[in-house]
Amino acid sequence: MINSEKIAELFKSVDTEGILQAVLIVAGAWLFTVLSQRFLKFLGEKFSGQGRHYLLASVPILRLAIIFTAIVLIVPILFEPTFENLFALLGALGIILGFAFKDYVSSLIAGIVTLIEVPYRPGDWIEVDGQYGEVREIGMRYAKIVTPDDTVVTIPHLKMWNGLILNSNDGTRHLMCVTNFYLLPDHDALKVKNTLHDVALTSAYLQLQRPIVVVIQEKPHGTHYRIRAYPNDDRDQFLFITDLTVRGKSALMELGVEFAPIFPPPVNS
Repeated sequence: MINSEKIAELFKSVDTEGILQAVLIVAGAWLFTVLSQRFLKFLGEKFSGQGRHYLLASVPILRLAIIFTAIVLIVPILFEPTFENLFALLGALGIILGFAFKDYVSSLIAGIVTLIEVPYRPGDWIEVDGQYGEVREIGMRYAKIVTPDDTVVTIPHLKMWNGLILNSNDGTRHLMCVTNFYLLPDHDALKVKNTLHDVALTSAYLQLQRPIVVVIQEKPHGTHYRIRAYPNDDRDQFLFITDLTVRGKSALMELGVEFAPIFPPPVNS
């Protein structure tokens, strides 16, 4: 059992100067964290592609390094870092945190593991529990994503431990977009396939270094065509899909093919 008198003795030698030093370190760490995050995010918006992902991914790592450095500087100021003192302090903190902040601490630990394993990083496009968006911020307890409708979704790291995380680009600028077309079966499939390939090839948003693939599959209601291609910038994915859809429909109408009606799936009674 932890002796409260031993814990109290840890701070008996702390004077006003020591407290002031600790406060200045905390204030300096907070100020440096805020300024560095804003500066790196500002630079990230000026870049595109891989450089942008590297800059945004460094934000949570830098924040964790600043917090760790501040703790290392403050501990010797507040008490004598002997083995007995450290054991008593860690024991007391463990009991307090275990009872009062169980879920919060679990999310913090999950956040640290997230920074080490890196299943997602700022700039990645991920889907969690049906919410799809770009990771804008990774805190110690949560991650914030911004959906295509400009809605900010805050997701605790602990929640991500218990579910699937779909990462569309995984730290790169390569994000595949899929554009769908549904046609009635009576048509020249090869001609349609080549036409859709040309539509993708002539898009202003296309990343030329990646392949264009047109996938064809027969469905009960008609023939399903999918253009798989990559935009030059992952932030242009919806403009890319829109461009392919508009010009693809126009090209298919010139071929004289008929579009298949898409019926909603039956509702189970």
